[in-house]
Amino acid sequence: MLYGVDVFVSPEYQGLRLGRRLYEARKELCKNLNLKSIMAGGRIPNYAKHADTMTPYEYIEAVKSKDLYDPILSFQISNGFEVKQILKAYLPEDEASKGYATLLQWHNIYYNSESPKLFGGHRNTARIGCVQWQMRYFHDVAELLQQAEYFIDALSDYKCDVALFPEFFNAPLMGIKPAETSIDAIWNLAIYSEEILTEMSRLAVSYNINVIVGSMPVVEDDELYNISYLCHRDGQIDSQYKLHPTPHEKKDCIMQGCDKLQAFDTDFGKIGILICYDVEFPELGRILAEQEIQVLFIPFWTDTKNGYLRVRICAQARAIENECYVAIAGSVGNLPKVDNVDIQYGQSAVFSPSDFAFPHDAIVSETTPNTEMTLIVDLDLDRLTQLRNEGSVRNYLDRRRDLYKVDWTGK
Repeated sequence: MLYGVDVFVSPEYQGLRLGRRLYEARKELCKNLNLKSIMAGGRIPNYAKHADTMTPYEYIEAVKSKDLYDPILSFQISNGFEVKQILKAYLPEDEASKGYATLLQWHNIYYNSESPKLFGGHRNTARIGCVQWQMRYFHDVAELLQQAEYFIDALSDYKCDVALFPEFFNAPLMGIKPAETSIDAIWNLAIYSEEILTEMSRLAVSYNINVIVGSMPVVEDDELYNISYLCHRDGQIDSQYKLHPTPHEKKDCIMQGCDKLQAFDTDFGKIGILICYDVEFPELGRILAEQEIQVLFIPFWTDTKNGYLRVRICAQARAIENECYVAIAGSVGNLPKVDNVDIQYGQSAVFSPSDFAFPHDAIVSETTPNTEMTLIVDLDLDRLTQLRNEGSVRNYLDRRRDLYKVDWTGK
């Protein structure tokens, strides 16, 4: 549906039928975009002359029957618009209309409900933004969110469809107050998660960009979980829990793994999210691939290069075996006085399947290691369809389902 904003014709050009031409252009736009109708609000500026003897309804009927003339309503009716409703207090200061207005609609008789949607239809490209996050001291949550907004703003300016933050990007907040143990530190960190999520969702809507909020610790029913949130730019929020806590997370943080895995529909394609260690379990990528994801996002947090390489190499394997793109984003820098966040190693990257239609090394792009920066890449989603049907090898089609399969036995 197209909403009609005000149309003005300068007095010196009135009488040249420019208003009608502008309305015809609106109708042509509505047809070309295959929109169902045009909606508009219209003043009734001559109503004040008849308000003592006529109700707004009676006045509108008189204008429709051409017994009375209204400079706006008569013009709109002559251009094929229908009055759908009387609006009260549309412009309270509009004394000529007594605050009343009409809700008008023009129907596009050429509208085809089976044609592809203008918005929310098939997308053949997506622009991905990864944030290589510098761990630094923050005095409070507001400072951390200010830094996050800086990156969201920058990626939005470059028209990215999504911004991917690292796992536990909010970990520096553990340095706000001292904790006696690692358990106390990570559980105290969970106190800030709801506030951060609320603000990140607001930023996603405000900057018109989907935001994958890396991951944050969250306490539910007295159990600690590691959760990644997908904040859609329309305000919807989805979540993916970490299924496999690392031995360190289980021992030193008393963190639990969850039992839910799902793919998410977004306005740029179907995606999956696996948090760090989860990407090292190929079954999860396979289950998401069976749900036809196009991009797999991996927020990670690693302290050493060998830990990073486990994530990176497994992410590349998931891209090749499941014929999808994989984006990974991690944190860098040092926080010497914050327990368990003292060192980081990271290099964010976007990987592709390995075939002639993709980069020769199956790396779409990657950042400079251990340097705070963003990574922005364009992904051709149609190439995935081509690969699955015409590739040199066809992992999805050639899978021997008569011999083996991966079944999800959780919820």
